[in-house]
Amino acid sequence: MIRIRRRGGAVLPEPPSHLSARDLLSEALSGILQRPGRSALTLLGTVLGIGAFVAVLGLTATATGQIGEHFSLTKATTVTVTDQPRADGVAPGANPPSDFPADADHRIAAIDGVRAGGVWWPVPGSPTLSRRPDGPDEGTGLSVLAATPGAVAAMEPTLTAGIGLDEFVQKTAQPVVLLSEAAAKRLGVSRLDAQPAVFIDRVPYTVVGIYTDVQRQPGALLSLIIPANTALEHFGNPSPQPDRGAQGLVATRVGAAPVVATQLPLALRPDAPHAFTVVPPPDPHSLQDNVTSDLTGLFLALAGICLLVGAVGIANTTLVAVLERTAEIGLRRSLGARTGHIAAQFLTESTALGTLGGLIGTGLGVVTVVGVAAAREWTAVLQPATTLPAPLIGTVVGLLAGLYPALRAARTDPLKALRST
Repeated sequence: MIRIRRRGGAVLPEPPSHLSARDLLSEALSGILQRPGRSALTLLGTVLGIGAFVAVLGLTATATGQIGEHFSLTKATTVTVTDQPRADGVAPGANPPSDFPADADHRIAAIDGVRAGGVWWPVPGSPTLSRRPDGPDEGTGLSVLAATPGAVAAMEPTLTAGIGLDEFVQKTAQPVVLLSEAAAKRLGVSRLDAQPAVFIDRVPYTVVGIYTDVQRQPGALLSLIIPANTALEHFGNPSPQPDRGAQGLVATRVGAAPVVATQLPLALRPDAPHAFTVVPPPDPHSLQDNVTSDLTGLFLALAGICLLVGAVGIANTTLVAVLERTAEIGLRRSLGARTGHIAAQFLTESTALGTLGGLIGTGLGVVTVVGVAAAREWTAVLQPATTLPAPLIGTVVGLLAGLYPALRAARTDPLKALRST
């Protein structure tokens, strides 16, 4: 509204009113504090969104080092080999012999960079497992693996009792067995001082060791392991099926796996290296990046939802404030406030709520990252490029959330607003 005044008998238009930044902030703070409970609840959505944003990025960066360490110690030191046995000259119905030589363990161990390596396979068929020769099959969910001593060493089992398989039991095809903890519990074997035996297809096998964990070949956690030569005598050649055939398992020193993978086929069969398919370890950096990207994408989506909820809360609160303060808006307009002043006031209120929520959320996110890292004994990693702009994101959310309510307040008709009082 433009007022007029008289100066020297002349009627002059009064200059348009102005609203300083200090007055604007004062009015916005007053509007926020009029309903402290509602303002606090409105802040919560933005606090959660920004807190989740900072925590996700911080925890992802912190966990990246742990993921990379795990991959470098396990995945990057494991090489697997498979063969495709030919059935030429094999009787119908019989499994062809494996392409792996009888001295595969020694040939693999001769490669520079190899710590242990050998051959293993699931025994053909579904052998029955029991504690007594005439007892019922107690092996549901368990499998029987044939393995050379080098393959067992490459699996790196954690023995809780007894010993592993050695060259003697392999060469003499002894009927001995290693039990996983799950298999030992299923078959009722808890101690080895009485030299207990389990029956595989009604044949007794002396239990020489029990293990609880393996570093490689996790399928062995639900298995019984017998010497490879013993399995050849009792069960015949490995199955030719790709997922049931003989496989080589090699544990290498860190950094040696790529070179070992290129040398394995020639070391195993100089006359037919093409008979083997070597699977080198995945690139730890790309694998780590894929896992990190997946986790970041998932949790950032959750953070985005929280931010959306916060924006809706700010917009709703600001809109309700516009409706409740219709009379105030009408009075301000009648006293000379322009539409821009009204819009700026409500926009400042919503932006202030967003900024405050961003600051509190950033603090909570940082505390969460440090707390989780301390609990897990990790080194907390917080990137300044992602943490410092977080309060600004809250400001932008508040600004965008307040646009519609501010424009609605600015379009309020002062005459109708005053009549509604």
